[in-house]
Amino acid sequence: MEDYNKVIESLGVKYKKAKNIKILQPVTITNYYDVDNTIIILNKGELRFGKDEELVKEGQILFIPGGRMTPITYGTDCQVTLSNDDFITRREEFFKSFHYSEVDDTVSENISYIHFEAKVFDSVNFFNSLDIPPFVIDKSDRITQIMRTILKESVSELAGGERVVKINTDYLVVEVVRYIIKNRLFVEQLATNSTYFKDPRLIDIFAYIKENLSGDLSNKVLANVANVSEDYVGQYFKMLTGINPQDYIEYQRMEMAVNLLRTTKKSIREIGKEVGYKDTAYFCRRFKMMFGIPAGKMRRRESLMNI
Repeated sequence: MEDYNKVIESLGVKYKKAKNIKILQPVTITNYYDVDNTIIILNKGELRFGKDEELVKEGQILFIPGGRMTPITYGTDCQVTLSNDDFITRREEFFKSFHYSEVDDTVSENISYIHFEAKVFDSVNFFNSLDIPPFVIDKSDRITQIMRTILKESVSELAGGERVVKINTDYLVVEVVRYIIKNRLFVEQLATNSTYFKDPRLIDIFAYIKENLSGDLSNKVLANVANVSEDYVGQYFKMLTGINPQDYIEYQRMEMAVNLLRTTKKSIREIGKEVGYKDTAYFCRRFKMMFGIPAGKMRRRESLMNI
């Protein structure tokens, strides 16, 4: 249990956004994806996910780790299938946000969702690092109440609302981890992640990568940071994290690129350079390969997501 506490204590948790959504008409998204973690509670109706179209029942909660792509169907008797990009463009045909107080039996099929970040030492996307698929959380009064509090306070005009949201997002992450442990879901992966906290050299690498995404992050440089040989650093990193360092670096660069697209008006060229790509065309190719859409469309998507 001490290792699990270290895991939880090391996490930097950030609330991103939360909404209640009426499903105006059923839709299947073939490749739902977000860099942030997504937690959805099905208030009324039907929700399916994954290649096997696993059913989420009313009152159950679907957790999708950040960076994991999955098919997802909102609503009953769906006849419309779209890519994630096309769905975002046509979002208003299928989704309509509504106020927390309207969540009751009189509302048609609806869900509530929260996006949040949870990173180890503000560097590693924790749930993504477990390499776990999306999963269903059985009805949990505790998690449901926390989600309701976040949804309500996120639109509250009362003093301290942002603080309440922050505290409850921390609680939410703790409860998800506790659920994983209690139900022995992915416990082996969770235990393996405790290696992050046993080797300070790995923490030094994470910190260096985070602070130098625009610079040289070759294995030779990382080897000097960790004080190991260049030939060994890739093996060492993969042994502890399950991913080779250059793949991890690219994921971090692309995650930062998405954040810059969301929060700044910098050009695609400027963003590519800021995250370590001198060749804009190459950056655009790699971005589209990872996310399935061009960087410019990602920016448009984010503006539409906030409507």
